[in-house]
Amino acid sequence: MTNISIKNLTFAYPGQAALFDNANFELDTSWRLGLLGRNGRGKTTLFKILQNKLSYTGTLNVSVPLAYFPQPLGDQTKLALYCLQETGNFLEWELNRELKLFKISEDLLWQPFNTLSGGEQTKLMLCALFCQADHFFLLDEPTNHLDLAGRKELVAYLKQKKQGFIITSHDRTFLDQTIDHTLVIERSQVRLENGDLASYEMQKKRRDSHDIQQNEKTRHELKRLKQAALTKENWASQAERQKQNNSHADKGFIGRRAAKVMKRATALKSRAEEQIKQKETQLKNLEVSETLSLNYRPTHKQVLVEAKDFTLAYEKQLFSPLNFEVKAGEIVVLKGNNGSGKSSLFQALLKSSKATVSGELSLNTQNISVVRQNFSTDRGTLKEFAQKRELDYTLLLTLLKKLGFERHTFDVLLENMSLGQQKKVQLAASLATPAELYLWDEPLNYLDTYNQDQLLTLLQETKPALLVIEHDQNFIDQIADTVVKLK
Repeated sequence: MTNISIKNLTFAYPGQAALFDNANFELDTSWRLGLLGRNGRGKTTLFKILQNKLSYTGTLNVSVPLAYFPQPLGDQTKLALYCLQETGNFLEWELNRELKLFKISEDLLWQPFNTLSGGEQTKLMLCALFCQADHFFLLDEPTNHLDLAGRKELVAYLKQKKQGFIITSHDRTFLDQTIDHTLVIERSQVRLENGDLASYEMQKKRRDSHDIQQNEKTRHELKRLKQAALTKENWASQAERQKQNNSHADKGFIGRRAAKVMKRATALKSRAEEQIKQKETQLKNLEVSETLSLNYRPTHKQVLVEAKDFTLAYEKQLFSPLNFEVKAGEIVVLKGNNGSGKSSLFQALLKSSKATVSGELSLNTQNISVVRQNFSTDRGTLKEFAQKRELDYTLLLTLLKKLGFERHTFDVLLENMSLGQQKKVQLAASLATPAELYLWDEPLNYLDTYNQDQLLTLLQETKPALLVIEHDQNFIDQIADTVVKLK
């Protein structure tokens, strides 16, 4: 039974192109629906529209109460239980029930929320959300900050649930294990299909292949029509000159014939213009990814990061002592469960950690470029952002364009961009920064699959000195020279 109906939905942010233009679709709240689309296409915006948080034109009928992740939090210095209780109406025993289903220790509830890792916070917030058993759930990027084990646990947790949901994620494997329908925001339409992500991608590949073939036929036909029209125009012009310059010619006959030929040329031009319109229609949903560049400055230094019997502690030790190096031209992946201390190690490298240090951790260059997990504090225009980071503004815009930014988005304030767009700004800034070493903390979070593939190709071809935290196993397998596991 359909419980959510949208008719003639039209929405655009002020001064920007429409994200939705007379979109129509109906959803069944028993579905496990994957909401897909490139960053900036309007996934989070659609969630806000469903919750009536934005003004739009069209008709929206939602017959069930909705619950949204990530829910806004209050004072995060409070114990996790009390922090979460401010987000919804549930009892402690209900939350403990969900923790048990997710296989999470209740001990986390009795720690300050802001001291938990991003993955631990995500799990607790999801458990608090699902205490609302009579709701339909809107899950916006719940896999971000979850390690591989955490994502498998989330798959198992969701499979136990009878409620339907709409979920966004850029983890292909996770989606294929989780969803049974897809709602895809393409470049010029919203497409609803039965099946998982793999099924949609297979069908889209077929559609794109057909459109490209049709476009090639159209291109050849356009060339033939334009040449024929030009030939006839030239003949008509010559005939007209002959009529003017030859006093003995049958000017009436020549004029009639020239007019007839010119009419044919005009008809050919009209056909060519129609073919151009068809061409634009054929390729309007074709996704194109451009090659990225990296402002990497190779160095004569052999070792850029070195750890010797290194560990950190907050009251208790975070991980067993580590010994590893990051050499020039080497990609090293830090891997470990949520809360194992990966981001804390990055903070120690950048001299911003408050943990107790044991052993040695040395950074042998000052020319570094960082991608952070938390980028919510950035404000203002892209130009101001570039000036603050001392970046080449033109290069920053060029990289953003290659990452899929529409030109009108260049004028949007950072705080008004989607999380995917904000993450692209962080990534583009890192790519544009001249550096001998890159430190990237979960670079794939919020990036769509097209951007992930771009990044993969860039790293494989450039081979920079890179220390990276990432949970996507496919990505790790294809880029890592060395994997350092935190135990």
